[in-house]
Amino acid sequence: MKRMLLLLFVIASAPAWAQQLPHIVILATGGTIAGAGESSVGTAYTAGKLPIDALLNAVPEARKIARLTGEQVASVGSQAMHDSVWLKLAKRINELAARPDVNGIVITHGTDTEGETGYFLELTVKTNKPVVLVGAMRSATAISADGPLNLYNAIVVAANKTSGGRGVLVCMNDNIFSARDVTKTNTTNVATFQSPNTGPLGSVLDGKVEYYHKSIRKHTTETEFDVSGVQSLPKVDILYGYANMNPTLVDALVKDKVQGIVIAGVGNGNLYPTVEERVKQITRDGIVVVRSSRTGSGRVTLDAETDDKALGTVVADDLNPQKARILLQLALLKTRDPRKIQEMFFTY
Repeated sequence: MKRMLLLLFVIASAPAWAQQLPHIVILATGGTIAGAGESSVGTAYTAGKLPIDALLNAVPEARKIARLTGEQVASVGSQAMHDSVWLKLAKRINELAARPDVNGIVITHGTDTEGETGYFLELTVKTNKPVVLVGAMRSATAISADGPLNLYNAIVVAANKTSGGRGVLVCMNDNIFSARDVTKTNTTNVATFQSPNTGPLGSVLDGKVEYYHKSIRKHTTETEFDVSGVQSLPKVDILYGYANMNPTLVDALVKDKVQGIVIAGVGNGNLYPTVEERVKQITRDGIVVVRSSRTGSGRVTLDAETDDKALGTVVADDLNPQKARILLQLALLKTRDPRKIQEMFFTY
């Protein structure tokens, strides 16, 4: 209550020019960007340790380009991200975006699952206002911490009118990515975020935003997914393909009563023969199976090396396994028909 009163006082007492700035709401979820460690040169730290106020205080320059307010939605390392936080975030973003006094939203997030959260929001947020995810590869207490500049850039992007209508964005290391296409490609490097199939949408440098192209896939206001009344998501798991893959892994998931399975197949999403036989059985029983690829880039093509019609499988197109899982979860809220779900994978 005291913090809210203080924010209201600051807004009310701000000079007229400041009140004319775009209003950007920062939703904090934790992660490395809010992490703190005992050593400034070591890699050990605790994620999500710093509150949103501390993050904003590290970038005072951002208050010259936007009027900022913050909310702490969660305080976790993104390896602990789960469906309930996704649903909470999507619903809160939709509430905020519906307000005429809110011009954009920035979400601070751990990098491990930043791309997954971004894609979930890409499919469930119903606004054309800028929504930008941002994180860091180095904790806030590290030498050359990348979090403050990443956060400043994300606020710049969210405050820029040309960022609207481009879907959910991820701003990292001076690049602006589509949340659908971006993925983490390196364990520790600050340039870890890449979009292998499409490249970045644009860049931000010295407070200037430049866009090169747009995503052509349907997103945000164009999707059919409404989670406003959803309390939980269908159970979907991922299996990793490899030489001589054990088909009993499929049985374990069936026993656990999954509604869908994504298999990160080899090459063009191909399955080991005994796994393929087991998949043919479970698709007949109504479990939806999506073929993705472990390769990291490229498309899984329908009815190429694998006869998907005979197998009863869906192809992920160019979605990686973790993002294919998210689309399948949302698709299963609508239908269990593999043909309709396949069309969703070609649409989103």
